[in-house]
Amino acid sequence: MNKKTVTLSINPDNPQQRLIGRVSEVLENGGLIVYPTDTFYGIGCDLYNKKGIQLIYRLKNRPLKKPFSFVGDSLKEISRYAIVSNYAYKTMKRLLPGPYTFILEGTRLVPKIMLTKRKTVGIRVPNNNICRAVVRTFGRPIISTSAGYDDPQSIKEAYSPFIDIIIDGGVLYQNPSSIVSLIDDIPEIIREGKGDISSFL
Repeated sequence: MNKKTVTLSINPDNPQQRLIGRVSEVLENGGLIVYPTDTFYGIGCDLYNKKGIQLIYRLKNRPLKKPFSFVGDSLKEISRYAIVSNYAYKTMKRLLPGPYTFILEGTRLVPKIMLTKRKTVGIRVPNNNICRAVVRTFGRPIISTSAGYDDPQSIKEAYSPFIDIIIDGGVLYQNPSSIVSLIDDIPEIIREGKGDISSFL
């Protein structure tokens, strides 16, 4: 069954709510989307869409033991899905929205498929109006994993039959986020990326 992949151009500074609503509807109906973040184009679906998540694992050839991170639109939302200590809250408040993935202990709201063996989750609040508007309108976090290409056309060619909507945010040169674990209030740099990590060193 070949889906027709729709490409939507959404204004990065002032996302049109009508178009964001269309993207939200696709997520609601179990579809996959491609969306811009502050580090790369991400492939995403609803955090609770198990079939969608499994499909993204297949598209990315990724072992199930390596859960994806997910995108929230605010710290308030993060604290529903992760255990946020005062230290973690202050740290994230200072750096988010921004190109960071924070590793925290997941709460019971997080589906098992998204938890590591150690029950941790990776959470992002990208500095990108489009992707935050999508999450805000949709009302739940969405999965985040790199689409692996810099522009919507290449992404469409690579994943076309599986993706419902590609949000065109122009060319985005991939530059992965910095990953910082805040487990037990001990910051640990897992990967140095776009986000400045000097405050943790």
